[in-house]
Amino acid sequence: MSTFKESAIKDGDRIEATDIPGALTRAPFTYADGATQVFTSDGRTVYTERGNPSPGEWKVDEDGRFQSFWPPSEYTSYDLTWIAGPSGEAVGVRFADPNRGATFEGRYSRD
Repeated sequence: MSTFKESAIKDGDRIEATDIPGALTRAPFTYADGATQVFTSDGRTVYTERGNPSPGEWKVDEDGRFQSFWPPSEYTSYDLTWIAGPSGEAVGVRFADPNRGATFEGRYSRD
Protein backbone atom coordinates (compact mmCIF):
# COMPACT_ATOMS: atom_id res chain seq x y z
CA MET A 1 0.00 0.00 0.00
CA SER A 2 1.22 3.47 -0.83
CA THR A 3 2.10 5.93 1.91
CA PHE A 4 1.36 9.20 0.11
CA LYS A 5 -1.11 11.60 1.63
CA GLU A 6 -3.80 12.91 -0.72
CA SER A 7 -3.88 16.30 1.01
CA ALA A 8 -0.13 16.75 0.52
CA ILE A 9 -0.18 16.36 -3.28
CA LYS A 10 0.72 19.41 -5.34
CA ASP A 11 0.84 19.51 -9.12
CA GLY A 12 4.37 18.74 -10.27
CA ASP A 13 5.55 17.17 -7.01
CA ARG A 14 7.96 14.31 -7.53
CA ILE A 15 6.51 10.89 -6.78
CA GLU A 16 8.83 9.21 -4.30
CA ALA A 17 10.09 5.70 -5.09
CA THR A 18 8.01 4.17 -2.28
CA ASP A 19 4.85 5.81 -3.70
CA ILE A 20 5.37 4.81 -7.35
CA PRO A 21 3.62 1.40 -7.10
CA GLY A 22 0.52 2.94 -5.51
CA ALA A 23 0.48 5.83 -7.98
CA LEU A 24 0.62 3.46 -10.96
CA THR A 25 -1.79 0.78 -9.77
CA ARG A 26 -4.53 2.94 -8.22
CA ALA A 27 -6.55 3.15 -11.48
CA PRO A 28 -6.15 2.67 -15.24
CA PHE A 29 -4.67 5.60 -17.17
CA THR A 30 -6.04 7.41 -20.19
CA TYR A 31 -3.68 9.49 -22.36
CA ALA A 32 -4.44 12.55 -24.49
CA ASP A 33 -4.45 10.49 -27.70
CA GLY A 34 -7.08 8.10 -26.27
CA ALA A 35 -4.66 5.27 -25.50
CA THR A 36 -5.09 3.51 -22.16
CA GLN A 37 -2.73 1.70 -19.82
CA VAL A 38 -3.16 -0.59 -16.86
CA PHE A 39 -0.39 -1.30 -14.35
CA THR A 40 -0.63 -4.26 -11.98
CA SER A 41 1.14 -4.76 -8.67
CA ASP A 42 3.07 -7.77 -10.02
CA GLY A 43 5.06 -5.56 -12.42
CA ARG A 44 3.01 -6.06 -15.56
CA THR A 45 1.43 -3.44 -17.76
CA VAL A 46 -0.73 -3.36 -20.86
CA TYR A 47 -0.78 -0.29 -23.11
CA THR A 48 -3.70 -0.26 -25.53
CA GLU A 49 -3.73 2.03 -28.55
CA ARG A 50 -6.56 1.93 -31.13
CA GLY A 51 -7.70 -1.41 -29.72
CA ASN A 52 -4.25 -3.00 -30.00
CA PRO A 53 -2.86 -4.17 -26.64
CA SER A 54 0.89 -4.18 -26.04
CA PRO A 55 2.07 -6.02 -22.89
CA GLY A 56 5.15 -4.91 -21.02
CA GLU A 57 6.73 -4.84 -17.59
CA TRP A 58 7.57 -2.15 -15.09
CA LYS A 59 9.59 -1.72 -11.90
CA VAL A 60 11.20 0.85 -9.65
CA ASP A 61 14.94 0.68 -10.35
CA GLU A 62 17.80 0.90 -7.87
CA ASP A 63 17.90 4.69 -8.32
CA GLY A 64 14.22 5.02 -7.34
CA ARG A 65 13.12 5.78 -10.89
CA PHE A 66 10.24 4.17 -12.77
CA GLN A 67 11.47 1.85 -15.52
CA SER A 68 9.43 0.18 -18.25
CA PHE A 69 10.36 -2.73 -20.48
CA TRP A 70 8.68 -3.41 -23.83
CA PRO A 71 9.74 -6.64 -25.51
CA PRO A 72 11.93 -7.49 -27.13
CA SER A 73 14.48 -4.91 -25.89
CA GLU A 74 13.13 -1.43 -25.12
CA TYR A 75 14.02 -0.23 -21.62
CA THR A 76 13.06 3.31 -20.67
CA SER A 77 13.34 5.18 -17.37
CA TYR A 78 11.09 8.03 -16.34
CA ASP A 79 10.86 10.56 -13.57
CA LEU A 80 7.29 10.67 -12.25
CA THR A 81 5.43 13.69 -10.90
CA TRP A 82 1.86 14.14 -9.75
CA ILE A 83 -0.91 15.78 -11.71
CA ALA A 84 -3.16 17.40 -9.11
CA GLY A 85 -6.75 18.54 -9.50
CA PRO A 86 -8.04 21.90 -8.30
CA SER A 87 -8.62 20.68 -4.74
CA GLY A 88 -5.26 18.92 -4.46
CA GLU A 89 -6.39 15.39 -5.27
CA ALA A 90 -4.19 13.19 -7.46
CA VAL A 91 -5.78 12.99 -10.92
CA GLY A 92 -2.85 11.45 -12.78
CA VAL A 93 0.86 11.02 -13.31
CA ARG A 94 3.30 12.92 -15.51
CA PHE A 95 6.06 10.78 -17.04
CA ALA A 96 9.30 12.56 -18.04
CA ASP A 97 12.11 10.81 -19.92
CA PRO A 98 15.29 12.55 -18.72
CA ASN A 99 17.31 11.26 -21.68
CA ARG A 100 14.99 12.19 -24.55
CA GLY A 101 13.18 15.10 -22.92
CA ALA A 102 9.80 13.56 -23.79
CA THR A 103 6.94 14.16 -21.35
CA PHE A 104 3.46 12.68 -21.37
CA GLU A 105 0.55 12.60 -18.95
CA GLY A 106 -1.65 9.74 -17.85
CA ARG A 107 -4.92 10.71 -16.21
CA TYR A 108 -6.70 8.31 -13.90
CA SER A 109 -9.74 6.81 -15.58
CA ARG A 110 -12.85 7.08 -13.48
CA ASP A 111 -15.65 4.60 -14.03
